Amino acid sequence: MEIASYYLKGNADAVEFCPHDPFHHIFAAATYTLQEKGESETHRAGTISLFSCSRSTDVGDDDASDTGLQLLHREETPGIFDIKWSPVGEGSGSTCQSLLALADADGFLTIRKLQADFANGDQGITLKEICNEKVSSSMCLYVDWRQSRDSLSVSLSDGSVSLISFAEAELKVSQSWVAHKFEAWTTNFDIFNPHLLYSGSDDCCFCCWDIRQNPSVPVFRNSKSHTMGVCCVSQSTSNPNLLLTGSYDESLRVWDIRSASKPLTEKSICLGGGVWRIKPHPYISDIVIAACMHNGFSVVNIGGEREEAVVLQRYEKHGSLAYGVDWMKGESARNDSIVASCSFYDRLLKVWKPQCLAKS
Repeated sequence: MEIASYYLKGNADAVEFCPHDPFHHIFAAATYTLQEKGESETHRAGTISLFSCSRSTDVGDDDASDTGLQLLHREETPGIFDIKWSPVGEGSGSTCQSLLALADADGFLTIRKLQADFANGDQGITLKEICNEKVSSSMCLYVDWRQSRDSLSVSLSDGSVSLISFAEAELKVSQSWVAHKFEAWTTNFDIFNPHLLYSGSDDCCFCCWDIRQNPSVPVFRNSKSHTMGVCCVSQSTSNPNLLLTGSYDESLRVWDIRSASKPLTEKSICLGGGVWRIKPHPYISDIVIAACMHNGFSVVNIGGEREEAVVLQRYEKHGSLAYGVDWMKGESARNDSIVASCSFYDRLLKVWKPQCLAKS
């Protein structure tokens, strides 16, 4: 069921719900638009926007109204490839700062802080930049936070991966290494083991790194399973042994990483489009949503140990490349799954409820 739809003024490629209380209804959306300036000059422009998602107003499937979404803040930026809210940890709740990391086409990592003037309700919510760091002359393609919030990882268009320390509102590159031959599309900290980092690239490699080494050394490098570039790596929030990868080869793969030196493929499922993002459901085990580029968005049950992965629902109301997707978090979302998704060329942002997960 569709809740709301919004047209962004740029090619939409990332959307992330805030995981922090009391801002679970707030999400950020980013754009990346290549602008031609003359015959040989181009400019990569972007925006970062904050929205409030009303849970009280549902509209019918055939209604394209933007009722239910409120634009709170928008700012022009360099073209943004990825955004990520800081993880929930110590100091969560009223004392926890909600920080948003932005990886952009100019090679910068930027941290912005969500600020709220509660006297003005949601209209008093903005994003304020607190620091940035030039990571590389190459483009920053993906960003992830360590669970302790003291460092971030960034993957780059030249195949490198960088670790950036974050302390007292200051960013500093602490380690960089050439991880892949081509564009490194993703880099993710292990949720349960803070010393491990995963990466995936256009060179078809899926790697794990031990960041206690400088430069980092591979725990494993898998170059045979994916027949095209590795777009994303995601980890189950409930099963520390379960890892997911998505690839241009249209397959979502489920890995058992208990054998750290050589992870075993448990199962795979073809989703009919390049798997750009995979987001595990925050509260329902074995449920993920995948942004499938040329084939919309798929809600997938990846199954238990003996069950096959199956597609529960496809959402096909976007008209172009399916890139950004995320689940709403928070106590109220435990019984009512809500998704925000965005698509690139048609610049659409949508909020919807998967019917396959609706409570009877």
